[in-house]
Amino acid sequence: MKDDLVCSHCGELIADENYGHINGEVICSDCIERYCTTCERCGALMWDSDSYGDDYTVLCRSCYENHYTRCYDCDVLIHNDDSYEYDGEYYCRECYDNVCYGDSIHDYNYKPEPIFYGDAKRYFGVELEIDIGGKDCAYADEILAIANDSAEHIYIKSDGSLNDGMEIVTHPMTLEYHKNFCWNDIMHKAVSLGYRSHQTSTCGLHVHVNRNSFGESSQEQEEVISRILYFVEHHWNELLKFSRRSEYTMNRWAARYGYEHTPKAIMDKAKKGNNGRYAAVNLCNYHTVEFRMFRGTLKFNTFIATIELVNRICDVAMYNTDNSIAKLSWSDFVADITEPELIQYLKERNLYINEKVEESEEY
Repeated sequence: MKDDLVCSHCGELIADENYGHINGEVICSDCIERYCTTCERCGALMWDSDSYGDDYTVLCRSCYENHYTRCYDCDVLIHNDDSYEYDGEYYCRECYDNVCYGDSIHDYNYKPEPIFYGDAKRYFGVELEIDIGGKDCAYADEILAIANDSAEHIYIKSDGSLNDGMEIVTHPMTLEYHKNFCWNDIMHKAVSLGYRSHQTSTCGLHVHVNRNSFGESSQEQEEVISRILYFVEHHWNELLKFSRRSEYTMNRWAARYGYEHTPKAIMDKAKKGNNGRYAAVNLCNYHTVEFRMFRGTLKFNTFIATIELVNRICDVAMYNTDNSIAKLSWSDFVADITEPELIQYLKERNLYINEKVEESEEY
């Protein structure tokens, strides 16, 4: 070190080796400690006043201009990879959702007051995930225009588990209402816009059933639900084939509670389980039981067959005792099915008394 090396900021002689440079100027260690900082991306030394980051991220001007921006709406610092462009401006995810989606695509936690359609004790609320076609409010508007011509039957939400899609959610409808609803038109529109559901690795089809359809008291409801869990566990292999999911994806998104000898034992296990809502039959909702095991689809027959299967499972749980449901084989179960959509789908999956038919393409 030269004897005449002087700090360009304070003018003091530099007496140690711990000095640095800013724009070619020599800075002593004391001034570095008091007035300088380091870019978290490239490690460059700079003055505190020249930081282009925020309270949590220190950035030099070059790194900021090349790799970061600020949300047009809330001014938060965001990495370019995490920014969302809309109408020539860049936004953070939350502001982008608010600006772009508007009334078309709601955030994931959106939950309006339910509107019940049809006249029956049992209602089915459906969550159908679609992907690939984009999280596009214009596309969402086209789908909503078909479904909500006279009243709000569906709404659309953002879902972080999807790569580039959205989730179609229905208000509660009876089975007959679903069968007569414009699902065919909705699905054809979604496919024409580039969306897929079955042909993705991300999409599910979830069916909610109102708990009060299982009985007047909470005890009656719990007994029926315990038999639903028992049926699902004891016919897991058939339901796995029906679901069109792999064992891996089922374990990730719709895990089983595990085999037990009685409905009550499975219910006790479910209450103690740590699957949370990611269970084949999710019991975390106060008003509904959610069947989560099915892969998404944009094929009308498969969609209706899925709701019909859930309906049949609910029926056998309601109208059997613990002893009689334990004796119910899969062949006995399918032998009483009369719904043509469900029979057709069971045949396609080779689940209907060993009768196989040619399967049409899923979307």
